[in-house]
Formats: sequence, C-alpha cells, structure tokens
Amino acid sequence: ERERERELMSSGKGDGAVVNAAPAMELGRTAKFVTAGLGGVLGWMVVHPFNTIAIRMNLAAASAGARDAAAAAAANQSFPAFTQAIVKNEGFGSLYKGLSAGITRQIFYATSRFGLFEVFRDQMAKYRDTDLVSRLTVGMASGAAAAYISCPAEVSLVRMSNDMSLPPAQRRNYTSVMNAATRIASEEGISAFWRGSSPFVLRAMLVGATQVGTYDQFRESFASVGLPRNSTSNVFAASLTAGLLYSIITMPLETAKNCMSSQTADPITGKLPYT
Repeated sequence: ERERERELMSSGKGDGAVVNAAPAMELGRTAKFVTAGLGGVLGWMVVHPFNTIAIRMNLAAASAGARDAAAAAAANQSFPAFTQAIVKNEGFGSLYKGLSAGITRQIFYATSRFGLFEVFRDQMAKYRDTDLVSRLTVGMASGAAAAYISCPAEVSLVRMSNDMSLPPAQRRNYTSVMNAATRIASEEGISAFWRGSSPFVLRAMLVGATQVGTYDQFRESFASVGLPRNSTSNVFAASLTAGLLYSIITMPLETAKNCMSSQTADPITGKLPYT
C-alpha cells in the first residue's frame, strides 16, 4: 500500500502530489472581454472628473478667440484654478456631468480594445512570433477598432461634459446618454455620432503603439534604478510614465477630436466648422 501511494505521488495522481501541479486555468475569450470592460468602467468612475476638466479646458482654449473675455480668461487658468472655479460656480457634482456617457464609452472602448488585443495577438501568433512589431501592429489595430466602435458614446461624452461651459442659449441640456443618443440621431442624423472619428481613431492607434513601445522599456529602466521588475511599484511607475508620454504625444489629436465632436453647424450656411 505504501509503495502504491509513492507511485501515485510521483506520477502526480495522489492527493499530495507536488511533482506535476495542475496547470493554471486560462480565461476564456468572453471572460477576457468582460474583465476588460469591468476594469475600464471602474477606472473611469475615478478619472471622470479629470476628463471633464480636461475637455472643458481643451475646448475653452480652442474657442477662446471666438468667445467673450471671460472665456478667454478661463482658457489661461491653471488646472487647480480652473477646477476651483468650476466647483465654486457649478458645484462638485458638475465634475460628474456625462458620467453615464463615460461609462457607456468604456463598456465599448475598454472591452473592445483589450479584448480585441488578445484576439488579434493570438491570431497573429499563428503566423509569426510575438515580437515588438507584432505587438505594435496589434495594439494599433485593436485601438483603432475600439475607437471607431465607441465613437458615438465619445461624442455624447464630450458634449455632456462641456455643456455647462456654453452660453445658456447654446446648451443642449442632455439628461442622460440615452437622451443624448436619441436627440443626436433625430436632430443631426446618424452620421453625427462619428464626428471626430478620424482624430479619435488616430489617437487610439498612437496610444496603442506608444504604450506597447514604451511600457516594457520603462519597466526595464525602473528596474535598473532599484525597483524590482515584477513589483507593484515598478508596474505603477512604468504605467504612470507611459501614460504621461502618450498623453503629451496625442494631445493635438485629443483637441481635434473634442472640437469636432462638440461642433454645431452654422445657422446660416449649415456648414460645420471642422470636417
């Protein structure tokens, strides 16, 4: 009996077997999409106020020359001063304007971007080794697809976030993302959902390429100065640095996307300022 137990343990079939451990369970494709979307939504609930401020500062700066002196002055404020003015004049809750659109955007964008990255990467791995070029290609492709899919929610998000900064007569006063979607479709047509899609798609491609191209490099760099490569501090520092870099690189496209998403047609000619 003892001999039999030893044979079972050595072959990995006994209760105390440690020689052949069970392989780690691989997440299914659906689970990868769901976890990507859930992570994106939870993260967005934290960063949404910052995105609201970024959109409003961005559009204030872009339209300062066409608006009144107060708008021009607001465009030149620092981030803390701009935030303080919004909270003082409109209340803290104004920073969460458009939250429903932001969550909807993340459901489509984060789910598609990270989920499709896994799918595209696995498909490409059947034909070539997964190297830097493969990761860059897959990152750009998945980012572009996710941006195009989520562009209707992005348009709603930009408009809802910036609505309070407009003169009362120009405000759209959307009450929710569903209200925004319904009114945009009925008042401006379905094509309005993809205004700003070109810079949004290009921005997403740059984000994918920049993150893939710099994240691993930053992890190596921080490891060389004393942060162990697999430590939380290393991952946090590398993510923060890569995020800062791609934010700077993609800012011109972010400005173009915001301006195109929020634009209205000229009441006389019917033409849009940006095409």
